[in-house]
Amino acid sequence: MSYPEPRYTDGQGVINATYRPAGTAAELAAPNGNRTHYLAKGTATQGAFGLYRVDMTPRAGGPATHFHRAISESFFVLGGTVRIYDGERWTDAGEGDFVHVPQGGLHGFRNDSDADASMLLLFAPGAPREEYFEKVAEAVHWSEEERAEFFIKHDTYWVGD
Repeated sequence: MSYPEPRYTDGQGVINATYRPAGTAAELAAPNGNRTHYLAKGTATQGAFGLYRVDMTPRAGGPATHFHRAISESFFVLGGTVRIYDGERWTDAGEGDFVHVPQGGLHGFRNDSDADASMLLLFAPGAPREEYFEKVAEAVHWSEEERAEFFIKHDTYWVGD
């Protein structure tokens, strides 16, 4: 493995960093109380990655077993306990624990505990996941065809548990 080809080749550098204070409000508040912070959208990283913080309420649950064909997904637990499925078993991941799931890897996550939990989600490359997070709760009201189209569009393939 080697370094990729340079993407910036002009001059002595530019001022283009972004700063997001810790107290910035979440972009998405779900009906179950979960909050999602769009820390770095794929559009901001020129498609390199997407980074989100997910704050989950007690017993909030989470997505069942699924996989992605085009993106990898990584989880870093900031606090609380997040149950993460790695394709073989569910593990109670705690503060500082990390799980990486390459493309095609079966996975799922949930907060089954009686306490809040928080984690970072990293998608690479930086697919536009925001619409997925914003509309997935509505999918239960859609036709089977609409759901299938939505999940294929967002590279999410469900597998029965």
